Amino acid sequence: MQAQLADALLVVHFAIVAFIGGGLILVWIGAAAGWAWVRNRWFRYAHLAAIAFVAAEALLGYACPLTVWEDLLRGGVRPESFVGRWVHRLLYYQAPEWVFAALYAAWAGATLLTLRLVPPIRKAA
Repeated sequence: MQAQLADALLVVHFAIVAFIGGGLILVWIGAAAGWAWVRNRWFRYAHLAAIAFVAAEALLGYACPLTVWEDLLRGGVRPESFVGRWVHRLLYYQAPEWVFAALYAAWAGATLLTLRLVPPIRKAA
């Protein structure tokens, strides 16, 4: 049961990563294509908050709470289920911590700059 919970948590973690990485790319594409939804305030500020959290925890040297929780559920064991094995391979890379902190900070900066260059639109009252 714990392995299944760990797999589910890993899938949620992957979805958050996809939201953070893919969200910014979709905003760039959508701004060029004229997609109105990329200017949605809730989406844009939720996206900014997500990458700001990730960048802050990396810069402060904290482990991601989702990673810690998954490790606790697995008892420190590598994922052995199909879902766990493949999502783990897609999500976790081997590199020095400073590389991740720099990448997260750069992505947060790009997100903030994009927020300025492609601002969200307020709905008319």
